[in-house]
Amino acid sequence: MKRIHIIGAGLAGLSAAITLSEGGIPCSLISLQPSERAQSVLAEGGINGALDTMGEGDTPAQHFEDTMRGGVYLADPNAVDNLTRHAPEILRWLESLGVPFNRTSEDIALRPFGGQKKRRTAYARSSTGKILMTAVIDEARKFEARGLIHRYPRHEFLRLLTDAGTCRGVRIRDCYTGEICDLTGAVILCSGGMNGIFPGMTTGTTQNSGDVAAVCLAQGVAFGNLEMLQYHPTTIGIPGKRCLVTEAARGEGGRLYIERGGEKWYFMEEKYPELGNLMPRDVVAREMYFVRRQADTGDQVYLDMTALPEETWRNKLSDLRQELMHYLALDPKAAPIPVQEGIHYFMGGILTDEEHRTNLRDLYAAGECTCQYHGANRLGGNSMLGALYGGRRAAQTVLQGEIPDAAESPFTGEEPLSTPAAPALIRQISEILLGAMGIVRKEAALKQALSRLDALHAEYLRGEYRILLARAMLLSALERRESRGAHYREDFPEKDEALRKPIAAAVQDGTISLEFRPLPERRSHAGNT
Repeated sequence: MKRIHIIGAGLAGLSAAITLSEGGIPCSLISLQPSERAQSVLAEGGINGALDTMGEGDTPAQHFEDTMRGGVYLADPNAVDNLTRHAPEILRWLESLGVPFNRTSEDIALRPFGGQKKRRTAYARSSTGKILMTAVIDEARKFEARGLIHRYPRHEFLRLLTDAGTCRGVRIRDCYTGEICDLTGAVILCSGGMNGIFPGMTTGTTQNSGDVAAVCLAQGVAFGNLEMLQYHPTTIGIPGKRCLVTEAARGEGGRLYIERGGEKWYFMEEKYPELGNLMPRDVVAREMYFVRRQADTGDQVYLDMTALPEETWRNKLSDLRQELMHYLALDPKAAPIPVQEGIHYFMGGILTDEEHRTNLRDLYAAGECTCQYHGANRLGGNSMLGALYGGRRAAQTVLQGEIPDAAESPFTGEEPLSTPAAPALIRQISEILLGAMGIVRKEAALKQALSRLDALHAEYLRGEYRILLARAMLLSALERRESRGAHYREDFPEKDEALRKPIAAAVQDGTISLEFRPLPERRSHAGNT
């Protein structure tokens, strides 16, 4: 029997499952939570595609250049070329599924987003992720009804089944019964970002614990650019996490300021007159960090949306307003909102080629758990695009190759990687990483963090693979002796073009090795114009 096993049921996993089903190959969709509670539901601002419905002469080639420039040219150019060329097709597919994008009188409306000179971000108010997921879940259910998609809801990933450089399947556990089973066959990882490593500091769901990444790293899966964490400039604190204030607020005219000498200083507009508040996220977050530390400024940055017209609040940002009133008891129509940087996205992740193949045969990966599209900084609006297109591309790669036979069998032995991390260990790892891998980094803090991890390793032997992932992140940040995108080294404040290469991290016999790998040469595609 042929069956592909997908870990994760967000946009990337659903996209892969739908594509496989359309190709006539059944799949298993394995997730801790149902799709309705996946990380993808939390995405707010929009999804990019050069539809040019606003008459600005936008093209996929310009989308490509903005994505590469925003990622400081660290992304795989061929992967980005594929992504941007197919983005309009993805948007039209979503439209065909019934996604109620905001519209002009004739077509899909597009809004401006950070790091992009043209309006190319399609949106559904500021709840785009939730609305997209509703449509894609409904499409997947058609194939579930036909038996092509089989869900394993509330099942926990335990480990890959590997042998001689090949992925033979995956071991999972039913969280209700405790039953463990082995599913043999090819695997697509769509497990999302590593939010759970930073409890209380990320905008994402901590159900995305990072454990899948940690176990896969320990089992020999190669990772790339683990030093690249995106700090979103506009978040607010809520119990247990950060809440995103979507970039759409700035796209629609929201302005950042800090008080200086008793007056409002709109620092982004002064420092970056062309794009102002819509500079790439790494730039905005870094500027917020620095202006708060000036001797003549206050210690709080505000997002001022009080001048936005009523029509914008009613038709584009009504749900954002309700969210802010709920959590802050402040009406953004009437008062500026205090905002702070928060970890929002993991540009680093599993290292794949442009076809979404990993270094293990029959193992593929897509979505935020990978690293090929966003380089050193992700542009707003490219995350849902990367998940949908990445899931589709990974599935297409599977369909084009030789698909191994699949089977399911019970597992009755002892599972060494199955013990949940102690809360105390998670807190200590988070504290160590946050102390060294903030918006501004330096060698002494990174080395001190590594020493503290070594001490933790002796205390928490069962959490070894989580400590291993944290160590790989710190070592990658230490190795990149330059400042590029989200990685800013106070001791190496300039870019070094000799280091415009991904850092690959791999584990063998418990030891982490790092290697700078050259980026592939970009192939010419006549269609990207």
